[in-house]
Amino acid sequence: MNTTRRQFLGFGMGLAAVSAFPKLAAAGQTRESADALAWRERVLQGFGTTLWLRAAHADAGRVEHALDRAVKRIRMIEAQMSLFDDNSALRRLNRSGRLDRPDAGLLQVLQLSTRIAADSGGAFDVTMQPLWELWDGARRDARLPSARELSRATAQVNWRALDASRERVLLPRGFSLSLNGIAQGYAADAVRGELRTLGIRDAMLDTGETAVLGLAPDRTPWRFGIEDVHANGAVVSGTGSATPAIMVPDAYAAATSSDAHTTFTADRVHHHILDPRSGDSPQYWSSVTVVARSAALADGLTKVFFMLPKERVAAAASHWGVGVAMQDKRGQWLRIGLA
Repeated sequence: MNTTRRQFLGFGMGLAAVSAFPKLAAAGQTRESADALAWRERVLQGFGTTLWLRAAHADAGRVEHALDRAVKRIRMIEAQMSLFDDNSALRRLNRSGRLDRPDAGLLQVLQLSTRIAADSGGAFDVTMQPLWELWDGARRDARLPSARELSRATAQVNWRALDASRERVLLPRGFSLSLNGIAQGYAADAVRGELRTLGIRDAMLDTGETAVLGLAPDRTPWRFGIEDVHANGAVVSGTGSATPAIMVPDAYAAATSSDAHTTFTADRVHHHILDPRSGDSPQYWSSVTVVARSAALADGLTKVFFMLPKERVAAAASHWGVGVAMQDKRGQWLRIGLA
């Protein structure tokens, strides 16, 4: 899961109802007019991708200060959880198998990861870095991993083997972690919380996964198009599309995983979303978007839903209390909990 990634959510604005989420104010019933707000943004590199932070306040100085604080918070999270930083706490843990006095945020992410793993039967597993390294190495050699290699790698993937507490984090020999499937969502949640404490009520925070506050610049709910991976990367955003743009309500978040851009074989049969139990890519879906209150939860759950056959999706969405938009391998769309 150590990979660069491109954003799969295309930015857009408008009004749409989402039955699974709280009722929002209709257009015109807004807290402040568009003219009263100063919108500012930051574009930066982080977690191996481009991050985009956009926020507004009537006081331009306040929003500039808030965005400066947001960038600092992202850098702090990267220093703990990024595989792209050789000196991060995560990289040090992977090298030594031990990390004393882990950062509270890192421990929170590990605890959420364990919850998702336990509740999904191991469909999400942060100990799967050995599998990623096997597949990426085989890709560079223009081959597939052998059955023996897969067996050896999956023997070093087991979320139950992770021992994490406030005192220390321990990994067995040969195990290593990747938080690429959840850390970006955590960063979006953390930045949203940071902005809230500074009085920001309207924002869009794309850290690789997207969390929002309030309303978009045109004072309607935030809406996002989803890349159609079967249509040469076109963004599905119009109301006439098979799956219209999704609305993300105030204080909610959206995360997307796709088989389109980080692949081990040209036919996309084998790609970076790997089932930790089988060691290979699931074959049900090409794209999964999850809308939830927490970006970290949505981020982790996109991998869980990738492992589910169609007949199990509705029950899983109900269990987690999320909405999903999913495109299957034939290009057909399924929407649950999103009007």
